[in-house]
Amino acid sequence: MAMKATRFLQQAAVAQHRTPMIHFLGKREPPKSVDHSPQVHPESPADNLPDSFVSYRSKAQQHGPLTHRPNIVSAGGAIGGHSGGSLGPIEPPKGQYFDRSELPARFQRMTWSQAEIDAVDTGGASVFA
Repeated sequence: MAMKATRFLQQAAVAQHRTPMIHFLGKREPPKSVDHSPQVHPESPADNLPDSFVSYRSKAQQHGPLTHRPNIVSAGGAIGGHSGGSLGPIEPPKGQYFDRSELPARFQRMTWSQAEIDAVDTGGASVFA
């Protein structure tokens, strides 16, 4: 017991004289003046900002143009305005396929052997067994 008590006393003495390795710089305050005016990003290819959001949006694209086309959703527009037969055949163009099963045999999915299935199921352990 005496040996443990001295060890605890030694550790307590070391802990009292310990100085932390981290140094705090003190309270932070925001700068007195901050420029919030819009500026061009340093990596922007253009040297100027757009005139307005509307002009920017008219040129922007995300998966196609962002402009609104009202005739598509109307009853007489492109969607639902014509019968399916008048739109043409549903055959893919030459060299294109709708499904992988239509491809030549060398491009179709290969069947898995039982050894490959076992290797996947065991995480590869069956290969070394």
